[in-house]
Amino acid sequence: MSETKPSSPVTTPPDSGGPGENAGPASTGARWPLPEETFWSEQTDPHGVLPGPGAPSAPGGPEASPAKGRAASPATTAPVTDDRPATAPVKAPGGPETTPGTPETAPGAPKTGGSRPAGRRATGAALERPAAPGDPRGAVAAGTPQEQAKPGEQPDQPRRRRDPYLDNVKFLLIALVPIGHALVPTLDADSSRAAYIFIYTFHMPLFVIISGYLSRNFWNSNAKTNKLVDTFVVPYVIVEVGYAALRTALGQKWSLTIIDPAWLNWYLLALLFWRLSTPVWKRMKYPVPVAIAIYLFAGYSQISGDFSMDRFFGLMPFFVIGLVMQPEHFDLLNRRWIKIVSVGVLASAAAVAIYIAPKATLKPFYFKHSYQDMDLSWWMGLGVRTGLLVCSLAVCFAVLALVPRGETWYSDLGTRTLYCYLLHGIPVLIAKEKGWLELPWLHGPLGVLAISSSCFALAIVLCLPETRTVFKWVLEPRLTWLYRRPSGS
Repeated sequence: MSETKPSSPVTTPPDSGGPGENAGPASTGARWPLPEETFWSEQTDPHGVLPGPGAPSAPGGPEASPAKGRAASPATTAPVTDDRPATAPVKAPGGPETTPGTPETAPGAPKTGGSRPAGRRATGAALERPAAPGDPRGAVAAGTPQEQAKPGEQPDQPRRRRDPYLDNVKFLLIALVPIGHALVPTLDADSSRAAYIFIYTFHMPLFVIISGYLSRNFWNSNAKTNKLVDTFVVPYVIVEVGYAALRTALGQKWSLTIIDPAWLNWYLLALLFWRLSTPVWKRMKYPVPVAIAIYLFAGYSQISGDFSMDRFFGLMPFFVIGLVMQPEHFDLLNRRWIKIVSVGVLASAAAVAIYIAPKATLKPFYFKHSYQDMDLSWWMGLGVRTGLLVCSLAVCFAVLALVPRGETWYSDLGTRTLYCYLLHGIPVLIAKEKGWLELPWLHGPLGVLAISSSCFALAIVLCLPETRTVFKWVLEPRLTWLYRRPSGS
């Protein structure tokens, strides 16, 4: 009979002090590669930190009351659905960029393996580890007698502050969406076409990557699953009807086809189906190569736009890459030499966009057309899709490396990107139909600057809390009456 030796629990060394020079929002203390059991674990999400002194603990743990730890700011993303908790407890439902979620391990908190229940790992480690001098988590580590776990009782999870890093990324990306849409009437100018190619190389792929990263634990909560209807299906129908009515008011023929999303609404359906496919990717040993293979071979088929299936397959690798990303990858991007290389990558991408603008077709940058639609042979089609995937990923990671990691003036705006995404089409569509974007002076570098600055200002307005207050009942309906209560609640 063979001898079986018990494996020792996987641990990470505790913090020796405050965050170092390269410590970013993803600094969880874990090292790559992660143990298999934590690869898809809730304990690997870095986005949130333990509160400072005097902050209250969340009663009942993360799953006890989904409504109580939600962000006052949205998180169902405009293109991204964000499941992170916010700074203060609010009983209102999560915002657009915020699908209400389950608090997960905070950055800097050590993770342990072994047989300790997953729900107690972060709290238990925090109570056992002595507080480091100057560490803002010291209040949690030391704890008061009331905060210490009683015998036979599971300790409460501390509530976390919202990490601003991904919110910074999301706002900068969402500002590019109305800019790209508003540039369309001026694409006969090389300057507008170059800016358009540069934007479309990475802005939606990076949104999809972030959506995948924030979808890793989506199926671990009933509240998150309910939000598939609340923040995707219902807003999708409402926006479809609203834009059909707007086009009719502007003199176009009434047209409403729910299965074929109009214009910007494709993302809601595509993200819905990506999230429904998440359990399948979680079961695979090699999800990224499989997703890339599907992406490449999908180009041989002329996939229709019904239910956003063309974009579902065309952007699939980015979603799966986001699913398998870990906090350590964000930390790698925070190194100085990578930031320097990233500046070169963005400059090179801009130069290539300027060079190819006069003669390049735009179809590959939409990630939906077949090789036949692009008039490419099978081998040229594979080459174009492969090259575009590599270039897009390079620019995406360059942007992630250069975006500020700390709190900025636009961090809060990044929590409400759903409103900008779904509402910016109203002024842009009106401007197109009225011919305001076809003025001769807009067809040139000055026009690109004017359109970009105007749309950036529009993005700020649409991400303000006042905008959410006005449109929340439409874009974030509370449908608690529609769902069964979990057994035992």
